[in-house]
Amino acid sequence: MSNSDNPRIGTEFQRRVREWFASEYNMPFDMEVQIPIGSKLLDPSQYKNHKFDIVSEDGVYVIECKCYTWTVSGNVPSAKMGFANEAAFYLSLLDGARKKYIVMYKSYNEKRNMTLAEYYYHTNKHLLGDIIIAEYDPVGSKMRFLNESA
Repeated sequence: MSNSDNPRIGTEFQRRVREWFASEYNMPFDMEVQIPIGSKLLDPSQYKNHKFDIVSEDGVYVIECKCYTWTVSGNVPSAKMGFANEAAFYLSLLDGARKKYIVMYKSYNEKRNMTLAEYYYHTNKHLLGDIIIAEYDPVGSKMRFLNESA
């Protein structure tokens, strides 16, 4: 698999996560939805649109997808974790009435005896606020919530 496959793989992962949420909550979810975000100190007219990966039709559920794996040598993909933190930042700018998720691909590391989502959550939980970290396993279409149930 080459890097040129990454966008296709990421889009497929996003599609499967959308299908899981649509089935679980029995409502439509859309991909690549723009929502205005900004600091609570600003007038909402000054907010700028940000495109989120998946959003429920009613706008309550907002989901960012991260299809990341451990490196070949079993190390943390540090740069990718930075993008997960960026997603958390954007989600944190949404109002508290929304349910905010970062859904990560299930990638297990035998040496560390944990998944990448578990590593991310344990390392960054102090920064996440009301953001829910979930792990999607495409084998069997299973979703696991690390810090809150669905």
